[in-house]
Amino acid sequence: MCTETEAKLKIESPEQIERRLLELGAEFIAELSQTDYHFDDAKATLKKGDKALRLRRQVAADSTQLLMTYKGPKEKSNFKKRQEIEFDLADADAAGKLLGALGYHKTLVVEKTRRLWRFGGCEVALDRLELLGDYLEIEGPDDEKINSVQESLGLSDLPHIPKGYAALTKAKLRELGR
Repeated sequence: MCTETEAKLKIESPEQIERRLLELGAEFIAELSQTDYHFDDAKATLKKGDKALRLRRQVAADSTQLLMTYKGPKEKSNFKKRQEIEFDLADADAAGKLLGALGYHKTLVVEKTRRLWRFGGCEVALDRLELLGDYLEIEGPDDEKINSVQESLGLSDLPHIPKGYAALTKAKLRELGR
């Protein structure tokens, strides 16, 4: 089992952050289009337990990857920290049928464009979500490395957002009356 540790920040200028990443010698990995299908049962058991079950379709320039991810409850931390189990899939339709047979149904779809970088021992993701705007995620092995990357990017003053994109999207949809 793995623990995901990340800082999520709302940003105004992804272009400015990309310029800074280039200045710092960061490695650009890829631009990805991600569609996340979130699942829960009729009683919202996962949501009530602060857990998540996601099927992701990730498209890069010349490849498509399917990933199934379980995320456990958030731990008490300055960062968004939680257990994560993730694996590749070969057949999204079969996975969807299996989830349905187990009593799970699709509750939300979240789409984003992600520009992924590697810097300071961390993955740095610049995310654009049509409904929510621009965000930066810094995922790393420990708090120290994440703090160091955030500081190097000149973003130490930005608050961390503990919620995931699914929760942020649901809140925005409620706000818009949808």
